[in-house]
Amino acid sequence: MSGFRASVLTLYPEMFPGALGLSLAGRALERGDWSLEAVQIRDFATDRHRTVDDTPAGGGAGMVMRADILAKAIDASAPTDDPRPKLFMSPRGKPLTQERVRELAAGPGVMILCGRFEGIDQRIIDARRLEEVSIGDFILSGGEPAALVLLDAVVRLLPGVMGNDTSGDEESFENGLLEHPHYTRPQEFEGRPIPEVLLSGNHGKIAAWRREQAESLTKERRPDLFAAHELRESAKKPAPKR
Repeated sequence: MSGFRASVLTLYPEMFPGALGLSLAGRALERGDWSLEAVQIRDFATDRHRTVDDTPAGGGAGMVMRADILAKAIDASAPTDDPRPKLFMSPRGKPLTQERVRELAAGPGVMILCGRFEGIDQRIIDARRLEEVSIGDFILSGGEPAALVLLDAVVRLLPGVMGNDTSGDEESFENGLLEHPHYTRPQEFEGRPIPEVLLSGNHGKIAAWRREQAESLTKERRPDLFAAHELRESAKKPAPKR
């Protein structure tokens, strides 16, 4: 069995594995290539109502998840000797990148805390050194959908999950660029033909065309990524001789 273990702390464990139980990730889960544990946070509540939240200090709308309850759930799932990163899905977190996804996939697994309500007590973030991770500049009802997205991105990179280990090499973000367009049969669709270069059989020209398309799309849609790409390309060029 793979050493990659995912533990998700949530108020809605029935949301897991969800989509992760299907397709490549689901088959890998059945094979034991990775494991997933969904932990009910309410199991660590101390009152008969299984309360996990309280009113925010200083007033305001909504409720805040309590640090003491979350600490018990985290410590039970990932004790101090657990080497897995402790993540908290949060819109104020550091944006998730393909580079970070690759780092997580190469590690022993992850513990992911999914918040609800207005958020969680800052003291548990500080006390357990939770890594705040964001999947985008928007607000969700809770951390569960974000956790599913993160795990989907990570699991597909585990050895053997995609079948062909090179199948993701040219995908968006893997080389710092957005992915080039794809085409397949029929050769013509509603008057739109497949670009001739893709039918030429000239692998060098095809590779160059795909690179040009990737650079053009990235420059148009993600100028931030394209600027970083240009810096990397400049760094590769040898310094001029004096």
